[in-house]
Amino acid sequence: MNVTLGSLPAEPGQQNEDFAAAAPGAAVLLDGAGVAGAETGCAHGIAWFSSTLGGLLLSAITAQPARPLADCLADAIRVVRSLHEDSCDLSYRASPTSTVVAVRAGSGALEYLVLGDSTLLLADRDGKMTAVTDQSLDEVGKQLRGLVDELSTGSPEHAAALAQYRDALTGLRNRPGGFWIAGPDPQAAEHALTGAVSLDSLASVTLLSDGATRLVDSFELATWEGTLAVLGESGPDGLIRRVRDAEADDPEGRRWPRGKAQDDATALHWLLS
Repeated sequence: MNVTLGSLPAEPGQQNEDFAAAAPGAAVLLDGAGVAGAETGCAHGIAWFSSTLGGLLLSAITAQPARPLADCLADAIRVVRSLHEDSCDLSYRASPTSTVVAVRAGSGALEYLVLGDSTLLLADRDGKMTAVTDQSLDEVGKQLRGLVDELSTGSPEHAAALAQYRDALTGLRNRPGGFWIAGPDPQAAEHALTGAVSLDSLASVTLLSDGATRLVDSFELATWEGTLAVLGESGPDGLIRRVRDAEADDPEGRRWPRGKAQDDATALHWLLS
């Protein structure tokens, strides 16, 4: 199994709330989330939630190869809930959540699961690229962003508008008409995108947090094909360096309006050929 992995927090010395790991024939990536500037109601924090859920999910999908990935995710969410429901307020509006990408190889096929706005990039041997991501958060967000995209990233006005935006988003989390993400409720797993593709058709599988996909979906400086080329030439670390370079060229979000000047960025690249 040929896997390379790179990850950086949004700022040096800051806790990284992304998590990624691989085991023989399987890999997971999670991007932890909360409400910026708000108490989470959890004594452990967002990074603990994403890493604990990710570790349990990877264990489940490898230990139970016949169990559907969505069921494994629901099981892992239940276990994480049991670990801290007695000490933390899991009904709190800013309780930790996480996107999830999981893949598992077996019986000639690669099974996949995507929940939230992280991305699974599948590269066929014939050069075809398929990006799998849940667009519901983006679709909901476009209706709510208001002043966020008009103000300088990092300014007090931007911070206030961003807080209002995230507060509105929280009200739509894990409910019909909104978006679904891993949190305290195992039901979210039922809303994940799932599928399977032939292993023989694949050249590589890449798991990306949204901080690592900015070159494509936020900045429009690269295509998925270009992203794969960077991964082939300089690996996940090289891809993340390019994201950081672009972010540094627009620190106030004038060219590319965004909530965070920089974000945690993680890429896991698995070569199958």
